[in-house]
Amino acid sequence: MPSTQPLRTMMVDTQVRPSDVTKFPIIAAMLDVPREAFVPAAAQPVAYMDAPVPFADGREMPDARVFAKILDALDIDAADQVLIVGGGLGYSTAVMARMADSVVMVEDQAQRVADAEAALAAQGVMNAAVIDAPLAEGAPKAGPFDVILIEGGVEDVPEALTDQLGEGGRMAAIFAKGTLGEVRVGHRIDGRLSWRYAFNAGAPVLPGFSRAKSFML
Repeated sequence: MPSTQPLRTMMVDTQVRPSDVTKFPIIAAMLDVPREAFVPAAAQPVAYMDAPVPFADGREMPDARVFAKILDALDIDAADQVLIVGGGLGYSTAVMARMADSVVMVEDQAQRVADAEAALAAQGVMNAAVIDAPLAEGAPKAGPFDVILIEGGVEDVPEALTDQLGEGGRMAAIFAKGTLGEVRVGHRIDGRLSWRYAFNAGAPVLPGFSRAKSFML
């Protein structure tokens, strides 16, 4: 199979750098990880397009621009312990594993977990683990984490998940807002989690992250 390095370079030069993402660890990791190895076979031809990559169940992998801007906002350190909720087939895990000390990824479908594990192993990612569990539960036994990425849309973030973020930690999610959405980054300081707006982006709401419906009698 021909090398996709030219496609990765073009992706970084046309989607990532123009979005004011210039930190070396992000650029290096996104140049290094073959994006097409972590998408469904049918989506491989569009893996490097400036658009989210769809999965069969309505989920999607964020486009490179959105993902890179989230990484930039999370300010990942080489000593960080990372949790990724809804990491799909493992692309974000492979990228963040090159930037952090370790990564735990949670997925809620056994086949997707198996496919992600195989893809990560094929790429030699040794400092990441994939857990099969409900997304909103996270991985409490592996925490606390320095960084948590919810890779998809949310209306609410369960306290059971936010409790897994350690003091000084950062957490990012795409909050649904009508037909649009916005990325927010939460910082835990003195035990409290405070969310701040980062930039606009949209994504389908993940299972377990919808706001509870209220009924009027």
